[in-house]
Amino acid sequence: MEGHKHKDHRKHKQHDHTAHIQDFKIRFIVSIILTVPVLLLSEMIQRWFGFSITIPFQKWVLLILSSVIYFYGGYPFLKGLFGEIKKKQPGMMTLIGTAISVAFFYSAFTVFAGFGKEFFWELATLIDVMLIGHYIEAKSVLGASRALEELVKIMPTTAHLIKDSQVVEVPVSKLKKGDIVLVKPGEKIPSDGLVIEGESYVNESLLTGESKPVLKKKGSKVIGGSINEQGVLKVKIEKTGEETYLSQVIKLVKQAQESRSKTQDLANKAAAFLFYVAVIVGTITYLFWFFNGSPDFALERAVTVLVIACPHALGLAVPLVVALSTAITAKNGILIRDRRAFEQAKDLTAVIFDKTGTLTEGKFGVTDVVSLID
Repeated sequence: MEGHKHKDHRKHKQHDHTAHIQDFKIRFIVSIILTVPVLLLSEMIQRWFGFSITIPFQKWVLLILSSVIYFYGGYPFLKGLFGEIKKKQPGMMTLIGTAISVAFFYSAFTVFAGFGKEFFWELATLIDVMLIGHYIEAKSVLGASRALEELVKIMPTTAHLIKDSQVVEVPVSKLKKGDIVLVKPGEKIPSDGLVIEGESYVNESLLTGESKPVLKKKGSKVIGGSINEQGVLKVKIEKTGEETYLSQVIKLVKQAQESRSKTQDLANKAAAFLFYVAVIVGTITYLFWFFNGSPDFALERAVTVLVIACPHALGLAVPLVVALSTAITAKNGILIRDRRAFEQAKDLTAVIFDKTGTLTEGKFGVTDVVSLID
């Protein structure tokens, strides 16, 4: 039952990751489609590229399109903003949420008031860039979580339980501590246990990195998921569910996915710093132009400061670094357990391995023939 729950939980987490990515993807596609007309109808874009498009109720069309982008595309960032404010820990989401909210509400105000500079195209492009950045990051996390799927596949689904001198096939999730199971040649050991009868070589390479099959006999400990190669073994189950060796490895992989690097923490601190700076500078800007110009001009300049304070590059750079580092290391067979340790790897001068078995490819064969006869 415990194993069943663990398996269901893994499926649920995997589904959550996939749904999370799909959500970002759909929001990005909808937002980018709506951004095209927003850009074409924006006066500043037309001025920069030397073209002119005018339609009836142009400002109102821009407001409607931007409203969909803001409320639908910007929802993850608005939700994140309220979450960070609630925790009193402003970061990237607070910076993004503040920038898009100020841009949207001020721009909406200019439409109703009939004067002022609107920021619809800045709002749309900022949300688009942030969505694609978070989509890339979420996808890289899902790519890393596939390692969990591969580990789960190692475990067999059924076991040969010896009960009342008879062999009964039962689901692995039904096994309990103290149960005796029969493991035939070529089968996988259903769970961690102790050999009480029989002798055989067991392949543990997928779990321990030991390329050579290990001899197991009475009194030897065996790991669930390893492959029995030759003889018949009777194994007394000692660990089930999350106590097993494989479950502990899966737990480490999950910790690797959830760990944050110093770069990510630094970017979040930078975002928090920018948020405070933007609010302070925006307030100073408003007060300066309020007393030296007009209230309308002062408000426009203050809004401009708050909008441009959220750098597009910062929201895209960190997810790209996470995605690329995860992809490159995965292709080279490296599992990152701690992103902080991964960042410190550049300072390594020596690497110590516990045994030569982990350095082989697991393929035995003759590499050289040396003649001892002159």
